[in-house]
Amino acid sequence: MSIDKPSEPARFYRADSFSSEESLGWLMRQIKQSMVAEADRVLGPHDLTHAQWPVLLRLRFGGPTASAALARDLAMDGGAMTRLLDRLEAKGLIQRERSSEDRRVVTVSLSEAGHRRLRKAPEVLSEVFNAHLAGFTETEFRTLIHLLQRMVANGQALAHKKSEEASDDDARS
Repeated sequence: MSIDKPSEPARFYRADSFSSEESLGWLMRQIKQSMVAEADRVLGPHDLTHAQWPVLLRLRFGGPTASAALARDLAMDGGAMTRLLDRLEAKGLIQRERSSEDRRVVTVSLSEAGHRRLRKAPEVLSEVFNAHLAGFTETEFRTLIHLLQRMVANGQALAHKKSEEASDDDARS
């Protein structure tokens, strides 16, 4: 997904007619809460929580990663990430190794037990997602994915623009 320059902002929402029934943020929050609850339900028998799941998946697909990069990638503060990694390490699912060049850097990787536990990942996630897509046609599903990807790209472009503006402001100071 490329980061394109965003077009002019849409004008779908107006302050005088704003309602929660059509609020994109509210609807996305409700979907996320429902998916998190369902993920916790199906992950429970695997001795995992929805909070632990993204870390394990990120390590599975991204390989060994510095703990600070994990926290940044998953939008978590460092302290919360450390506590989460402590729990995953206690379960034997990850390994941490401190860098010999820079002791502040800790690289996290999946243990063999973590790899075994994640073999069920596609099945468990598919169950949660498919339950939320009940009644959708293949075309509706593909359209939804496409629209969400466009929104992600718009958000990335906005963040990129803000980052450039901040750099410009710093250069002028």
